[in-house]
Order: sequence, then structure tokens, then C-alpha cells
Amino acid sequence: MPGVFTGFRTLDVRFPTSADLDGSDAMNVDPDYSAAYLILETDAGDGLEGHGFVFTIGRGNDVQRAAIEALRQYVLGRDVDAVLADLGGMWRELVYDAQLRWLGPEKGVMHMAIGAVINALWDLRAKRAGLPLWQLLSELSPQEIVDLVDFRYLTDALTPDEALALLTAVEPGRAERAATLRANGYPAYTTSPGWLGYSDEKLSRLAKEAVAEGFTQIKLKVGADIDDDVRRFALARSVVGDGVRIAVDANQRWDVDEAVAAIERLREFDPWWVEEPTAPDDVLAHAAIRRRAAPVRIATGEHAHSRVLVKQFLQAEAIDVLQLDSTRVAGVNENIAILLLAAKFGIPVCPHAGGVGLCELVQHLAMFDFVAVSGTTTDRNIEYVDHLHEHFLDPVRIVRGAYAAPAAPGFSAQIRSETLVRFGFPDGEAWKEAQ
Repeated sequence: MPGVFTGFRTLDVRFPTSADLDGSDAMNVDPDYSAAYLILETDAGDGLEGHGFVFTIGRGNDVQRAAIEALRQYVLGRDVDAVLADLGGMWRELVYDAQLRWLGPEKGVMHMAIGAVINALWDLRAKRAGLPLWQLLSELSPQEIVDLVDFRYLTDALTPDEALALLTAVEPGRAERAATLRANGYPAYTTSPGWLGYSDEKLSRLAKEAVAEGFTQIKLKVGADIDDDVRRFALARSVVGDGVRIAVDANQRWDVDEAVAAIERLREFDPWWVEEPTAPDDVLAHAAIRRRAAPVRIATGEHAHSRVLVKQFLQAEAIDVLQLDSTRVAGVNENIAILLLAAKFGIPVCPHAGGVGLCELVQHLAMFDFVAVSGTTTDRNIEYVDHLHEHFLDPVRIVRGAYAAPAAPGFSAQIRSETLVRFGFPDGEAWKEAQ
């Protein structure tokens, strides 16, 4: 049905998670999980809206919401069908606004704001198609997928022809993999036991519960004090046994020598990977740590601000695991580029999802990757954090340690209307009660 975009509403939604130290780690000691939230409305008469957001941990919402508002002119009044039919072109329009691009370029708050708009548009497109986003993307032709990606700055590592060949090679197995996904889900691991602010008792209890629920991997936060890290890792290993993988996440706390020394202390407990050991955009430092800490795996990517930085990590052989994030870069299109790069270099993608709504979004990207890009889930899983899902209309479902494939149309991004009111900042009831 023809129509134009008539509404571009931004909201500040925050959850007081710092009260219980949910989400706490060595670098982020008092996070209030938050969403700078966007609703796109049309006059098409179908009642459908596009919902998107950028994840922050509190006061960053003030800046992030303003950045999203700066993109209003690109959407309002535009023909809905035309925009949704060419989301590759829309991505380029937003990213190449010269005056806004100056703030990056292609990184930071403005780039993330573009991601909120792009993700909201994909949510609307999937709803209009009556399909979950992972399925909509997986049913695009290889050429249609390639056309979504901006290959500028990538062709020294991945050309459009190489991407097309990669996608075409795995196309014949799509239907079988989609059926496998619906039957078995996508492997998950959980960070819920490992927040740095949790007591030993809570760590032990949650680790036991995770294994009982079918998780074969958990993750612990480290980096504040190495002696305490060793003690907590030993405790976790004693609780879950040797058959469960334990990854650790330093959240950017260490310099190179410090990281190597810390990894040596933790090595006896068999860390599955060490995540963000140092500054998240320091490619050469990660490469040095990886060489010196081998064979312990090095993982990063949740703060990788663009496809270009991801390209450099891969070219420099700096990581063993790539952890893309659904709201750090400029939306679905750029994450498709990142998935294609990872597939070209043969590096497994284990997406970051520790934040409000990130589990809901990133499951679609990983499932699309399995069906249409990499064609495998070997040594791959999606992070899972067990809080705040009840606020979404289509929350994630974990079954026997795996993400069940979403069936509802859209990107699973829509927050319940009552939540938007209650947790609206600063006037929502939840914040009045917290004062």
C-alpha cells in the first residue's frame, strides 16, 4: 500500500540495573542499561511501525538521542516503498551526509545513530513482508545481499565479486539449514553468572543453573584484580567441571604486557577465549597479545566502530573470534559486510549481546549468517544475558542452551508501550521510585 513516512519519534528509555550491579564489569562499574529508541510511522494504513534503538548504559542516551534526531530529515515525507526497496542506497545517503560524516567519519555516536534508523527500517520491511528478519535476509538472492553492502575501503580484503561467489557457493543449502535452525535453534552461551559485582555465592549458583539449563559455555568478567580473577575462575571451574567452556572478558582493562601476564595466570583453568584484553580499536596490540598468548584464543569486536576496523583485525590476524554488535555500527547493512569479511577470512562470529535488546537483535544476524553466509555454527554461539527480555513484544526464547529461531515478523526490536512509559527517563515511574 503506498504511503510516506509521517512520524519519527525518539524516546529515552533507561533501566536502573546499576542498583543490583547487573552488567557490571572492570570498566563499567555502574551501568544503567538504556536504549535511545526510535519509532518510524507511516500513513500507509497497515498499522505497522519500524522500531530501532541504540544501546547505551545511561547518560549516553542524552547524546545518542540527539544524534538520531539529526537524521529526521532523511526519513520524514519519503515514499515508504521506495526507501524500503533500496536500503543499500538509504544506507549510503545517511553515511555520506558530509556535514554529519565529519563527526566520525563512519564511527562513534553519529554512526550508531544511523544504525538505529537503518535497523528500524529493516524492522518495518520485515513486518511488511510478514517474516522474521533472519528469514527475510536469508531469502534474498546473493546479488541482492551484495547490493546492500558499501565496499568502499574493503576491496583490498573483499571485493563485490568475491562476496558474490561466497554467497553463491552456500546458496544451495539454505533451505536445509533454515530447517535445522527451526528444529534446533542457534547455540548460545551465557554471561549471566559472571558479572564482576556478583558475590561468590551468586556466581556459583548461577553457573550451576546455567549448566542445568543446557548451556555448554559461560563467561566471567575479569580485569579488576588478577588475584581475584584467578580465585573466581577457579571457583567457576570447580562448579561446572572440565566439560563446560569458560570464556573471560577483560573489558579493555590491560596493556599488552599486563594482558599477557594475566592470561598466563589464567591459563591453568583453560579459558575458551580472552575477550577485549586491551583498547578495542588497537589492532596491533591485539595481534601482539594473540601471538604471545597462543594458543589461548583472543576475541573482540563489540566496540569495533566500523567494517573498516574489523577488516584490519582480520588482515592483521589479531583475533580468533569476532564479536559483532547489532547497534555499534551503522545497522544491518554494515553488519552484513562484517559477516562477509569474517566468512572470507574463516573467523567464527560469536556476537555480543550483553545489553537491553541486544539478544533480540543479534540473533537474527547470526541466524542469517548460518543460513546464507558462513553456512556453519561450528565454534559459534551467541551471548545470552538473562534480564530485561520481558519488556519486548517478541523476546528471545532459550531452549536447551540455544536461541529458538524467531517466527514473528520484524527484527524483534519492539519494546512494550507500557515499558516505554514506565522506564522513560527522567519522568517514568521507575525513575521516580528509584530516587
